Amino acid sequence: MESLKKIDSEVFNCNRCGNLVEKFMNTSTVYLGKDNNLIIVGEAPANNGWRKSQMLWKNPEGKILPSGVVLQKLFAIINRDIFETTFLEAVKCYPQNRKDLKVCSKNCKPIMLQQLAILKPKIIITLGEAPTRILLNIEFKRFSDVVGKVFDMQDYKVIPIYHPSPVSPLSYKGNVPIFEKIKELI
Repeated sequence: MESLKKIDSEVFNCNRCGNLVEKFMNTSTVYLGKDNNLIIVGEAPANNGWRKSQMLWKNPEGKILPSGVVLQKLFAIINRDIFETTFLEAVKCYPQNRKDLKVCSKNCKPIMLQQLAILKPKIIITLGEAPTRILLNIEFKRFSDVVGKVFDMQDYKVIPIYHPSPVSPLSYKGNVPIFEKIKELI
């Protein structure tokens, strides 16, 4: 998709966040799956994942990251494979400090929205609070107030899930009922 390549070129030449981030080193900021009906939107490139390995959900040695293992189990519920699912990050570069995520997300939001307009998904799964806040642009006090709910946007549905990091006690168990709901939607 030529228009996605043009956006990637803009990302690679962007300096809006200055020294708050390490630049994304891959050739594309969108991982294209088999189709774009269901898209995963993550927070930002993982420190030891895609940005260094150039392989989605894998570390530089090619081993599946713990978050990928959890997410793959969840995707089995909907008979999908994470390696065949379109994926993009809300924040395109790696924020060196989590406190800068908010600034970086504001800078990257127009880029993410352009990418989604090109991809035309029907359902977007947001991984955790940060991409949910960026995409929904609604006020909520606790992430648990919105997680698992289906938000009808103009062109697609957004479904926030708990981040699949095994550090979170809800990464798998808390997401299973959400994926049962997603299975009914697709």
